[in-house]
Amino acid sequence: MTEVSGDVFGTLPGGTLVHRFTLRSDPVTLSVLSLGGIVTSLETKDRSGNAADIVLGFDTLQGYVNKHPYFGAVIGRVANRIAKGKFSVDGKEYQLPINDEPNSIHGGLKGFDKVLWTPEVLPNGVRFSMTSADGEEGYPGELKVWVTYILDGAELAINYKAQTTKTTPINLTNHSYFNLAGHGTPNIYDHEVSIEAKRYLPVDKTSIPTGEIASVENTCFDLRNPVVLGNHIENKLAGGFDHNFCLSFSKQRSPCARVYHRPSGRLLQVETTQPGVQFYTANLLDGSLKGKGGAVYPKHSAFCLETQNWPDAVNKMNFPDALLRSAEEYNHTTWFKFSVL
Repeated sequence: MTEVSGDVFGTLPGGTLVHRFTLRSDPVTLSVLSLGGIVTSLETKDRSGNAADIVLGFDTLQGYVNKHPYFGAVIGRVANRIAKGKFSVDGKEYQLPINDEPNSIHGGLKGFDKVLWTPEVLPNGVRFSMTSADGEEGYPGELKVWVTYILDGAELAINYKAQTTKTTPINLTNHSYFNLAGHGTPNIYDHEVSIEAKRYLPVDKTSIPTGEIASVENTCFDLRNPVVLGNHIENKLAGGFDHNFCLSFSKQRSPCARVYHRPSGRLLQVETTQPGVQFYTANLLDGSLKGKGGAVYPKHSAFCLETQNWPDAVNKMNFPDALLRSAEEYNHTTWFKFSVL
């Protein structure tokens, strides 16, 4: 049984209220905002039964209003990078704002992470809806979007649906930063990670995929068997991960990733209908942000598993189709299952 409650988290400039919704089951407590669909906290228990908040974020609304690295937010209209912010649909070229020089990233200057969504409380969760206008951030078509958070025991499901009036690229995800030891822990080096991918996407110096779909065999990207992150990053991948791993194309619920924190016993298992997952080890965090409870978030103090289509897929004909057409519905789900070993 999931208990759902709501309160006011803060007030935006101009007086608009931002609401927080808390989903509570016995093993998991999740809080999410009407601003950006942002997951502000996610508490799970360790093997001794002690609860800890395992996602990075802020105590107050101002932290989320200020510039931040998309902590916990819904990302859209297109998550990840589009090369030079350009793409063509039906022979017409579109130019997006450049907000990750020289590319466009995570929906542009005002992506879905900065939108005030309309909430609807459900028996075991909450659904957020919004409409992105035709031409907003340079994208074609009026896009209606629904993002639903459902908590069922120890499993959180996030479903994304969308409909458009014109053919448009779309790629929705959630950008939660996890640390299974607790959000204020300095690093994730003692986390064991595996990803169910035989292939990954090499990138150029601006993090745009080269177009090659490469085998993980005999590379530092072979995570099919668990690796301890600290040792792996130090010895095999200086700097850390920010790469797309290629998953099943079936659109069926499929295993994606597994992260285990041996000291606490916390285990996170991810399944998805998406064809890819961007594994990111918070390489750009630098300790300058003051997080919840005064915590500081340095480099490698969290990881993201952003289930999604492949980066720059709208410009790569050999990548999964990134376009949504007016007669279609975009519909993807990702499941996060929390347990202890």
